[in-house]
Amino acid sequence: MKTDTNPGVSAMSIYVPRLRVPLEAWCGWTGNPWDKIRSVVGRSFRYPARHENVYTMAANAVLRLIRNNDIDPGSIGFLALGTESSKDNSAGAVIVRGMVDRALEQFGLPRLSRNLEVPEFKHACLGGVYALKGALRYASCDARGKNAIVVCSDIAEYERGSSGEQTQGAGAVAMLVDESPKLFSIDLSEAGSASDYRGPDFRKPFARHFVEGYTSGVNRMHDFPVFSGKYSTFAYLDEAGQAVDEMLRRLDVHGRDFVRDVKAMFFHRPYHLMPVQGLAFLYVRALAKSRNAGELGALCEEIGVDAQAVRAEAQSKPDLFESVMDGNKNPPEPYPVTTQLAAHVRKSAAFKELIKTKMSLGTDRAMDLGNLYTAALPGWLAAGFEEAAETNLDLENQTILAVGYGSGDAAESIPLHVTPGWTAAAQRIGFREALADPVDLSREQYEALHDGRDIKGLNYQPKDEFIIARVGEVHEPAFQDLGIEYYEYVA
Repeated sequence: MKTDTNPGVSAMSIYVPRLRVPLEAWCGWTGNPWDKIRSVVGRSFRYPARHENVYTMAANAVLRLIRNNDIDPGSIGFLALGTESSKDNSAGAVIVRGMVDRALEQFGLPRLSRNLEVPEFKHACLGGVYALKGALRYASCDARGKNAIVVCSDIAEYERGSSGEQTQGAGAVAMLVDESPKLFSIDLSEAGSASDYRGPDFRKPFARHFVEGYTSGVNRMHDFPVFSGKYSTFAYLDEAGQAVDEMLRRLDVHGRDFVRDVKAMFFHRPYHLMPVQGLAFLYVRALAKSRNAGELGALCEEIGVDAQAVRAEAQSKPDLFESVMDGNKNPPEPYPVTTQLAAHVRKSAAFKELIKTKMSLGTDRAMDLGNLYTAALPGWLAAGFEEAAETNLDLENQTILAVGYGSGDAAESIPLHVTPGWTAAAQRIGFREALADPVDLSREQYEALHDGRDIKGLNYQPKDEFIIARVGEVHEPAFQDLGIEYYEYVA
């Protein structure tokens, strides 16, 4: 497969908070069935301590990337932050830069280059992929020998008692992007993009904070989203399908042929089952567009659905937002026959084998990540590459599919081409190390932390990480720092 010299990723690192909520314990607190939660969602999620936010986590990941890979800080000309959890409507990646600079000095290292671009990318969970594409374009166009760092950092929070509570999480993944990648290269001319406006899919309108009754009982400024679960699932499947279709068109290959030849597949991962649902949906679409109608026909006969209806849905481009424009709280499913057949396909031996051979890499490790929003896809990739290196899996010159998604909504389908000698970079990712030594929260501690109340009995002191040291309170004509956070690195 492809072995050219396109830019790409040479190193990755990951940071997650030490505070952990085991989902088996959470099921005991809330009365949810553990077997179902484990199979659909995962095993645990991480929660940020009071001294952490999206910027401290990003800075932790970037500092680890630099130190673990002996990167010259002066060689970085582009530092991009992908997030949907920003706390500042003015600055973004430059906040991360400020923390990293001072920590580098503590370690006797030079600061990052002064001639450094510091953009922030936002589009729900796809912001990190957009940041990566921005860094790749930088490396291709005007890097002039310098490299780029992309860091995806997010905090996924939901109201206690909501359907999304078990899919929380927090963490950051950093990637080094350069012209001569040591992990995988990317040819953006092969990537498929898709977007469409979905209205009330998954949003964070600022006005929600001023609506009476919104998250009552929480004693802090919260970032819980406004979301519509079933509608959001429709949007995910639809947009991912459109992006994959565009990628296949650009590559001039049939879906079945691409799936046969690709070594592994990674999708945006808000919870464990969602990528499986996504792959089943795409699998049926591929069958519907295949030149061989036999397999689709046989599957349709098994459950009594019309194969022609599946083919028609595979060619359609439904307007999901139109169905909710007039206040419809139960919009119709855009692909009813495809969805029915996909649910049947998931039970088949052939599809289970496909999951085993193409989508199992890093899956078990990722079940302890929780939802990382922009960092969910890169986090799973990090887990997969580390597992592949540890198990001596041959990935050299192989193609891996990465499908990113962001509510609202938009999707990207990108082939990643694994470079020769990739194992050295994969062995420095540090995924296992990042998840080691967790501090499990009790029910009382979790609920207090979540709701902004005092936490009792939490035995945890920050070490080797950034903290929010204080928050500015001055609001005078000559000087103002009201609400601005000051950070320190605790060695």
